[in-house]
Amino acid sequence: MARPVEFDRPQAVNRALSLFWRQGYQATTLAELLQTMGIGRSSFYAAFTDKRTFFIECLDLWAARTLDLLQRARTERPPMDALQDFFERSFVGARGAKAHWGCMLVNTVLEMAGVDDELAARASHHMGEMQRVFQVCLLDAGATPARAEELAAMLMLFNEGIRVSSRRRLPEAQHLQPIATTFRLVRRAIA
Repeated sequence: MARPVEFDRPQAVNRALSLFWRQGYQATTLAELLQTMGIGRSSFYAAFTDKRTFFIECLDLWAARTLDLLQRARTERPPMDALQDFFERSFVGARGAKAHWGCMLVNTVLEMAGVDDELAARASHHMGEMQRVFQVCLLDAGATPARAEELAAMLMLFNEGIRVSSRRRLPEAQHLQPIATTFRLVRRAIA
């Protein structure tokens, strides 16, 4: 009879997610995962099957948390303020190195395109879900359906660029000014 897995799964997953987010899928070795998670090899395989399957779990968790943040902001603020806050939150008061890790979804698309197209497509799918939430916010702010679709696509491209740019370790102001400018233009486009 197999022994039950004995470790704090949510804590181990959070630690691994941070490692994958910082280093990417390919650069993260199983040995690093085990050390970061504080578990043994047999516990890892019993709980998570393999590295790739586990990466997918972490990627899906990242996406769910990101969508939850955006959805929560929509309930707390007017739609355009919620969207702008989503972008600014990554840079305003962000602490430590995480402020410069970019977005796990964008990072995965960049890393895995042409290497593991299934992983890249999964990350891209999650980004599409985010874009749909952008579109709903824009509709709620008064944009026509066609304009909301157009602006949501533009905001997703902006999102991808700002997340890559964050890895350059630029000062906070060099990210916040383009965000403010972008949202000033978006607000005018739906006024």
